[in-house]
Amino acid sequence: MLRLKPFEDISGFDAGWLKAKHHFAIGPYGNPAHKAVGNLIVLNDDEIAPHTGFGLHGHENVEIVSYLREGTVTHVDDKGNLGKTQAGDVQVMSAGTGIRHSEQNEEDVPIRLFQIWFKPSAAGGIPRWGNKPFPKVDRAGVFVPLASGRNAEGALPIRTDAEVYGALLRAGAKTSYSFCKETRAIWYLQQAKLRSAECRRMPARDW
Repeated sequence: MLRLKPFEDISGFDAGWLKAKHHFAIGPYGNPAHKAVGNLIVLNDDEIAPHTGFGLHGHENVEIVSYLREGTVTHVDDKGNLGKTQAGDVQVMSAGTGIRHSEQNEEDVPIRLFQIWFKPSAAGGIPRWGNKPFPKVDRAGVFVPLASGRNAEGALPIRTDAEVYGALLRAGAKTSYSFCKETRAIWYLQQAKLRSAECRRMPARDW
């Protein structure tokens, strides 16, 4: 079954330094009609202004995947991790028993990223963070695993029964992905970078 989520139905807010679109309802944010899909509980399309960002705050028992579309984000946490993730790359944070972190835009251009949260398969675990570049040549015309709870080769690990894939498609190009017959799965597809304002109104899709 294919279901389209119209752009107009995806609510958000503008805090000045942060512009966000919430694909799923979480707390007071997002369209209440948009419920979580399996383990996927948050997909935010965020834009963070230069020299601003999320200050130190905490999470526990959540898997957070960030896919950088534009700009560079600087991560710092209370476990001693410090790193920068650039456009086209991915960072993953397993909050586990609890972690405090900040995500800052220290550059002169805005950041655009997808922030994706999953429920973990089990509570607890040692908090961890990591990031990885995914060269465009590896994603040209094919889906490659970016983050995986199923030991997909080359992907950053997450503690949940889910995977995040990315593909780079040129205008007019097509690609496909094959499932095993025994696999029961839900896919949520979202375009990461579009060429025109009109294209930005394209809907998300899940099936």
